[in-house]
Amino acid sequence: MGGLRFRADDREMLRLAVPAFAALVSEPLFLLADTAVVGHLGTTPLAALAVAATVVQTLVGLCVFLAYGTTASVGRRLGAGDLRGALTDGVAGSWLALSIGATLALALGATAGQLPGLFGVPRDVAEEAGIYLLVAAPGIPAMLVVLATTGVLRGLQDTRTPLLVLVAANLANIALNIVLVYGLGLGLAGSALGTTLAQVGAAAALVAVVVRAARRHGAALRPAPGEVRQAARLGVPLFVRTLTLRLVLLVATVLASTMPAASLAAQQIAMTVVTALAFGLDAIAIAAQAIVGRRLGGGQVAETRRTTRRMLGWGLVTGTAAGLVLLAASPWLAWAFTSDPSVRAASVGALAVVALVQPISGVVFVLDGVLIGAGDGRYLAWAGLLTLAVYVPCALAVLATGAGLGWLWAAYGAWMLARAVSLLLRERSGDWLVPGAVRAPG
Repeated sequence: MGGLRFRADDREMLRLAVPAFAALVSEPLFLLADTAVVGHLGTTPLAALAVAATVVQTLVGLCVFLAYGTTASVGRRLGAGDLRGALTDGVAGSWLALSIGATLALALGATAGQLPGLFGVPRDVAEEAGIYLLVAAPGIPAMLVVLATTGVLRGLQDTRTPLLVLVAANLANIALNIVLVYGLGLGLAGSALGTTLAQVGAAAALVAVVVRAARRHGAALRPAPGEVRQAARLGVPLFVRTLTLRLVLLVATVLASTMPAASLAAQQIAMTVVTALAFGLDAIAIAAQAIVGRRLGGGQVAETRRTTRRMLGWGLVTGTAAGLVLLAASPWLAWAFTSDPSVRAASVGALAVVALVQPISGVVFVLDGVLIGAGDGRYLAWAGLLTLAVYVPCALAVLATGAGLGWLWAAYGAWMLARAVSLLLRERSGDWLVPGAVRAPG
């Protein structure tokens, strides 16, 4: 791929990727702030927050297609010079997010008292988690609207505005949590309310930006059923793709729970590190979504191919760098997370495997972003199901043989390698390079 001396393509990628990276790093601060505030209330509220946050994060995480699909469709319209159409697609995606969010909010509100019990936690923890979910449920639509409007702005090649809004929302969340939890004595419910209000504020700010742009360029603001349905159809394959990723992590956690306690604790450490590394790699993928969508929308097939190869180089370099740093730091990371020698030993082995996988992960993240930007969701869905079928037997073989946590992460490496092969084959084929303002299904 040649040397990675800075070129125009690199500057464009970094202009989008750097704010996206900062925004991705800022996202966990919502939960971090809640945890810091609630942690001083006692063990039961903190345990309840862990359960409730898992439920909310799972619901919102499965809907990330609202951001990805909107980025691709808006980017294509923008590249074709149809800014009005781009904003029309963006508005439709936002209405879809609101409708899905309202449905999920009603479902969560109706089941808030029962869901925590599925985690097998003590009754007092389940009761407090249910209260948190009940108060947090009205914030679900806002969280999904934030995803969709962020996707609109990314498609418009703007990753800076979502970053500014997210930083402001995080600061507001911290202040609201302190005032509501301690100042008004609302406890865990106050934390849920503070986060909900902060998310509503973020959604309102991003909607205002999109609405101003839509009015400026004559895009309709009312929900158009046909366009909302089209946005939903385009989102289904990306939902399937996201679901397969979540299932891999779920299977890994379930299998780790059958191992000794030290291995399960080490699994949590490894998962935390993998999640942190994903932020950096995903920033390039987000830039890829925006750039590829715009260039294919403008019919720039050769330029899209060139930029893709360039970003693949960056993905390989950043993944390799992350792997080398992690490999060198893994003994110290284990010490930072735990003082238990058995947990440290299991962690070092797992982290070493994770480090070796990072160069492959860097390539996978970029190609994932490229194909999402190209609107190649159907292929990603089928590839996700195929690679899930590769992972599950590998993981079950670890369970059957009692091979241990390091081999469970080796199964993760095999899954990541399968993803890399499926994505590289697609990239080489060129079948995803479909120019035009709208990509036809199929």
